[in-house]
Amino acid sequence: MADTQQVDEQTDDSKKAARAERKAARLAKEIGAFAREHGGAEGQVAYLGQRGARIALVGEDGGWGNLVAPSHAVALSALEKAGVTLHEDFDGDFAAKVRTGPYEWTRMAGIQIGGPKNA
Repeated sequence: MADTQQVDEQTDDSKKAARAERKAARLAKEIGAFAREHGGAEGQVAYLGQRGARIALVGEDGGWGNLVAPSHAVALSALEKAGVTLHEDFDGDFAAKVRTGPYEWTRMAGIQIGGPKNA
């Protein structure tokens, strides 16, 4: 009976690993598409608790975006597969590359400076 339980656990582990690998591959495709659209990209991974990990991407043209991965390990694997430079922190020269437009500025401080209401 113990042998059956051990085989079931190994099967579950291999299924989880395969699922994580497929998710990393899908994220890598999205990251690659972002990088091609923005002339290259760099990324940073942040923990989101039980939700997973956030992948913040910044393109060479200043465009930016986020993706959510189910775990930190999957996020790192996706960035590696996509060939994107990984930053430890979102600060300094990396953060300075982000370019925001009028939409972001009105959404960030719209209520305080007379922009559109967030209703």
